[in-house]
Amino acid sequence: ACSLSPRPMDKLNKGLSQRVNLAGVRYALQLLTTKRRHAIPHVAVKNISSIDWKAVKASGYKGCVFDKDNTLTNPYSMCFHPLVKDSMKECVEAFEGKVVLLSNSAGLLQYDPKGEEADAIEKKLGIPVLRHKKKKPAGEPAALENHFKAETSQLVMVGDRTFTDVAYGNAMGMLTIRCDPFTSKGENFFVKLARCLEALLVKVLRVLGCRPPDQKLLATPDRALTFVKA
Repeated sequence: ACSLSPRPMDKLNKGLSQRVNLAGVRYALQLLTTKRRHAIPHVAVKNISSIDWKAVKASGYKGCVFDKDNTLTNPYSMCFHPLVKDSMKECVEAFEGKVVLLSNSAGLLQYDPKGEEADAIEKKLGIPVLRHKKKKPAGEPAALENHFKAETSQLVMVGDRTFTDVAYGNAMGMLTIRCDPFTSKGENFFVKLARCLEALLVKVLRVLGCRPPDQKLLATPDRALTFVKA
């Protein structure tokens, strides 16, 4: 079975966890003003199957951090989406297993204090889930650096959300890769609304000429384009 099949109360708690992200709201406002470049990913693709993971690794990156829902799986699913299953294998091989999932629910102390959901995901997907205390885009560089034994600037953040995944990765100095969501089915109203606002913001910022922030291992912003398969 690919579904989490949460208990009613767990489902309610998870819904609240997704809805109430004050750090995300505050950071979204900053993306409109002082941190506009943090809304722009270094790479944007339909899904991760377009990424040449060997090229990313060869550029000096030491590990990858993935969002789960609508990046690797359908929302609340416990199975890799067919479109990215092979690519994820390639990534794990290229980085010699140095990959981790970073969720705003599983592994988050507030929502998953005993790590039960994180354990279930690890068992099903075979990828470690980072235990952490803050929701993206709030940063905990020490949690990542302790896990990977590397600086955050040597890591890659992959996700489908601008206000959380991309903003988080850019704030931490990571290489950011944004993918399109697989589906909106199962997402609550607030997430759907946020997606519309994200798309509008990025479109406006690109028209204004905004580019992603400088990244330590990228000689030029265009260097990131070489990470996309021809």
